[in-house]
Amino acid sequence: MMSEKSKQHVESCRFCWMCHHICPIGNATGLERNTARARALGLSLVNRNAIELSEVIDNVYECACCGACVHDCTTGWDPVMFTKEARLDAAMEGVLPEYINALVDNCLETGNAYGVTELDGALVSEIEKHADKKDVLLFLGVDARCKVPVAAVNAIKALEKANVEFSVLADEPASGWQLEYLISAANETKEQMEACAKVLNDYAKVVVFDPQDAKVLKREYKEWGVEVNAEVVTYTSYAAELLANGKLTAVNCGKEMTYQDPFQLARDLGETEEPRKVIAAYADLKEMLCNSGDTMWAGNLLMKEWMADVIVRVAQARIRNAKGVGADTIVTASVSEYASLKAVDQDEVKIVSIEELILGA
Repeated sequence: MMSEKSKQHVESCRFCWMCHHICPIGNATGLERNTARARALGLSLVNRNAIELSEVIDNVYECACCGACVHDCTTGWDPVMFTKEARLDAAMEGVLPEYINALVDNCLETGNAYGVTELDGALVSEIEKHADKKDVLLFLGVDARCKVPVAAVNAIKALEKANVEFSVLADEPASGWQLEYLISAANETKEQMEACAKVLNDYAKVVVFDPQDAKVLKREYKEWGVEVNAEVVTYTSYAAELLANGKLTAVNCGKEMTYQDPFQLARDLGETEEPRKVIAAYADLKEMLCNSGDTMWAGNLLMKEWMADVIVRVAQARIRNAKGVGADTIVTASVSEYASLKAVDQDEVKIVSIEELILGA
């Protein structure tokens, strides 16, 4: 069922090692199977009817889809494209791994892959303060609401500090990013996106806290013909705007901090300068190797559901990168990467989020 375009990319990638060094999963595990080339080899055998898709589907879900391989490829091949097509094929053929099926079922039943049905009490209290309808909506996302409520609370409080009038939804719809990652362009994914767009269209501006949501709202929705009439902006760009117009004031603490670019912002949306403007207002910015569009992924909460040990190693590698440039603090703009980095058992490098920085952490 794979498209001819993806088959062409599979056949090209299976001969090539050129992105071998840039894969965060491959670097963390040290296994050849976790490279784009190895994934292409397996899918090439499937396309030739030599093996079944079910024989390599676990390997297909060992990809972060972070796009480092695509960004690094000088010849324009796209392993993320054929990886996502393989996932859609697996869903259509009924050969998804059971651990993925469970997450998909949760998305459809509860709106989040984790199956969470009740929010943290402190977050509920903060949301209730912003129940009135305003022109601006703060869209928190499933990771912040369900797994890292402290990040959601701080995101709200940082905007309160700027005296912004905004709404937060008690029953926030899923943006569809989790289904997009798990089963790609399935009907269920588009239906979830359309339901979300219908809610967002009641607002003039939507400030998207999580880069994973921002990516699908600003890019995939357009590609899939899902229309959002509201102006969609990232939380980091909105914070930079609030600083620029004086609604947020900052005092530089003089500490050296480094920034962990989320690939969704840096590579998919081309946003690299706005978060740096925010950090530079509060601290002295020191760049890590592999920054901006060349960023290295630092892990996420969704893949932790089936690759927890690998996610720890991915985060550990990024902390080593920060230590390598002498930075003692990593600033994140991603809920998932914040949680992944914070989960590493170490006390040499502080992990601080953009919203914590604004609040004076």
